[in-house]
This record gives sequence, C-alpha cells and structure tokens, in this order.
Amino acid sequence: MLRAKVLLVGPRESGKSVLANFVSESTEGICSYSPTQGVRILEYEKPNLSGNKGAGCRFELWDCSGDQKFEACWPALMKDSHGVIIIFNPELPSHLKEIEMWYSCFVQQQPLLDSQCLLVAHHKPGSAADTENLSLAYPLNKLKLIHSNLEEDPEDVRMEFIKYFRSIITIINESREREEMSIIS
Repeated sequence: MLRAKVLLVGPRESGKSVLANFVSESTEGICSYSPTQGVRILEYEKPNLSGNKGAGCRFELWDCSGDQKFEACWPALMKDSHGVIIIFNPELPSHLKEIEMWYSCFVQQQPLLDSQCLLVAHHKPGSAADTENLSLAYPLNKLKLIHSNLEEDPEDVRMEFIKYFRSIITIINESREREEMSIIS
C-alpha cells in the first residue's frame, strides 16, 4: 500500500484540527477548541483513490501546532513529507501575513513543488464567508486555493481534498518511476 505524509500547517486557531478530523473522518475532540501541542498524526486510508484497482493509499495527516514555540521541531516534522496544506482564517488579517511565513518554511525550504501545496481559507461556523475578495500576495497567489465551510458545503470540501490527495499520489508515483528508470539506465 502506498503511504503519503501530508502536513497541515498554519496560524493558531485557523481550523487545522477541525479539517484534519473532518478529512480523516475522526470524531476526536470535535466540539471544543484545544490547541494542538506539537503535532497530532491521524491516519486516513483511501482504497482506489488513484482510480485504478490498486492497493489504495494510506495518508498520514500531520496536524501541526500553529504555535511558533514548536519551530525547533519543524525540520523533523517536514522530513519525508509529500505535501503541505496551509490552513488559515481569511477573516483575520494577521493570518494573511502569517501564511507567507508558513509557505516559506514548509514549502520553499523543503523544497516542494507548488502543486504539492494546497491553500485552504477555512471559514468558521457563523462567519460571513466572503470568498470573492481574497487577494493573496505572490507567491501564494500561484497556489491552488479552496474555501472551506463545513456548515454550508462539506461535500465540496471533501471533494477538493480528494482531488488534492490524488495529485499527491500521482507525484509520488511519477517520482518512483523516475527513480526506477534511473536505476535501470
């Protein structure tokens, strides 16, 4: 079975744990806010995600704390990761500034391709979800951006995550094939 490690990063109180629970279909601590200490790893198995009748894929979703006091741990968290999902609250101007730092640390320094990164504007319940007027600075404006509102369109959010996970599987498979071809030739 294919294994993929995906990090969920972003500012504090942006909804990383809520989305990790939602995507992995976990009900752990779903109702009250409790800051993640360091990292929380959830496993998410998806048979036939790549469309073929293969063995499927096991995703490790690394729900990383948004508290920068854990910055010393970030290199260890990043090791061997296949993708990064940057989650932020679009209603907080400080988050728009902070996600540039998360992108720099977790995507550019690895280095990962922009296609291995997903940007999620997470709208909390009861928020005025303005999905039109979000202007992001370069290089964030090159990334795939989705809006997540689990109250109004949970299935749309789930489908966007599945599309992202499929792209990660494709990247892993292509990388594996290139590696095998370099050994052969």
